[in-house]
Amino acid sequence: MSDRSTIEWTEATWNPTTGCDRVSAGCDNCYALALAKRLKAMGAAKYQNDGDPRTSGPGFDVTIHSDALDIPYGWKSPRTVFVNSMSDLFHARVPLDFVRQVFQVMADTPQHTYQVLTKRARRLRQVAPKLDWPDNVWMGVSVESEAELARVDDLRLVPAAVRFLSCEPLLGPLEGLDLEGIDWVIAGGESGPRHRPLDEAWVTGIRDACQKAQVAFFFKQWGGRTPKAGGRKLEGRTWDEMPQRILAR
Repeated sequence: MSDRSTIEWTEATWNPTTGCDRVSAGCDNCYALALAKRLKAMGAAKYQNDGDPRTSGPGFDVTIHSDALDIPYGWKSPRTVFVNSMSDLFHARVPLDFVRQVFQVMADTPQHTYQVLTKRARRLRQVAPKLDWPDNVWMGVSVESEAELARVDDLRLVPAAVRFLSCEPLLGPLEGLDLEGIDWVIAGGESGPRHRPLDEAWVTGIRDACQKAQVAFFFKQWGGRTPKAGGRKLEGRTWDEMPQRILAR
């Protein structure tokens, strides 16, 4: 599986762990679970663990891949890297010692920019003081609905150089979103055969909040049966803003 990514806001992916399980409504049509099932059927070694079908599903049990820790050292040119596109580094079944090893790799390769995203904001907040935070690590939490706004409060307590929100799949308005201490917000709709609808007012509400708070805003997609079905334009233009605190390469 190539490490190059088609995700609009990153350049590559790196998966030192794979597998996850449901934690909130944003997980219900998980693209990573669907992809893991396909990769298992194709014989991909990382996805042969059957897991518990009541929680994670075939090929998607949380698994540590120590052999993947060496991968970033081999990248010759600087790149922006989404860490664990197929998992959650702050899942309870990922030992803290392994999280520290992942952070050490990121610290050892300052030419790259790493984007780490979690839905498990409480554990993130709890273990953050036990980690060394290099300047090339961006830390984000998923916030798909008002029910998950507390994740933003947890993120604010994390000493990352860049803090960001992924509001995708956006399932409702985020009234009361407080962007203090946040550098970047990604918003987008859901894609796939069971995609849930996205209301334009939900997106413009987030964009307007970002503009008021001078926070970078990135609109990824409207979604639909495929990621590109609805396009990326919001009110006639694309929104590809990135945090100003991007390290010089």
